[in-house]
Amino acid sequence: MAQKAVFAAIVGRSNVGKSSLLNKILKQKVAIVSSKPQTTRTRIMGILTRGETQFVFIDTPGLHKPKNALGESMMKAVKEGMTDIDVAVLVIDAAPHFTVDENNIPSAETELIERFKTAGIPAILVINKIDLLKDKEEILKIINIYSKMYDFDAVVPLSAKNGSGVDILVAEIEKHEKESPHFFPDDETTDQSEKVMVAEIIREKLLRCLSKEIPHGIAVDIEKFYERDTGKGEPILEVEAVIYCEKSSHKGIIIGKGGATLKKIGSHAREDIEKFFGIRADLKLWIKVKEGWRNNRGMIHTFGLDVKEG
Repeated sequence: MAQKAVFAAIVGRSNVGKSSLLNKILKQKVAIVSSKPQTTRTRIMGILTRGETQFVFIDTPGLHKPKNALGESMMKAVKEGMTDIDVAVLVIDAAPHFTVDENNIPSAETELIERFKTAGIPAILVINKIDLLKDKEEILKIINIYSKMYDFDAVVPLSAKNGSGVDILVAEIEKHEKESPHFFPDDETTDQSEKVMVAEIIREKLLRCLSKEIPHGIAVDIEKFYERDTGKGEPILEVEAVIYCEKSSHKGIIIGKGGATLKKIGSHAREDIEKFFGIRADLKLWIKVKEGWRNNRGMIHTFGLDVKEG
């Protein structure tokens, strides 16, 4: 049988559950998740190979108005992520705190739909977080409103949290497959390097342990990353990472009283690193202040947060 491939871009506003959905589809965590907006900063490819078909999912940052060079790079990642795809997956939020009517469609979603129209991109509407809805009739209202805006190929209500409806979405995406050689080895699940995965694991813990504003000014750079054998001949992963923040006052907050916050961040990150690699890990964290790095394109490049061409 001929090999097939399908490229699907997962797009939407911040905090609608795009990365959670990708992780649930792959049954493996390849994208970090937090309750804070703009968690995803770059394009992340998730890869699922089933039989002759290879699915390539492109997780993109949440669409928002950029306030600095990093934000501009993130929005470029959204644009690039919608290039040369077979189908777009627009994820919207059905949670109770999100109310919508014909005159109150979030501007980010309106903009994305306009991009679909301009480029002639087939699109699937995903209504996420249906597990939080008490009145399922709300789903019909949302479908009616969004269907007037665009002729979606399919509408899939689902819960990225519990997995309900996810298989239906994958089946709808598969309808857009084309004969093509596979672009990645069949056993790969992401295009991210191991170092990038470790940096993102650490940043996820920072997002979860710190206050709302500080995480936006944080980046993680892996300085050392290697595996060695202990004296007992057991493998151990040595990781040394630098956490960059924008203000000296933020450094103190990250460290916490008596170093408690940084210790907590390191402990949670180490646990996830060990789980991901399946071996013990020794994690050392340092903090450096780099004022205004989000407007420094050189630093953005150093952290791997600019858009890779090709």
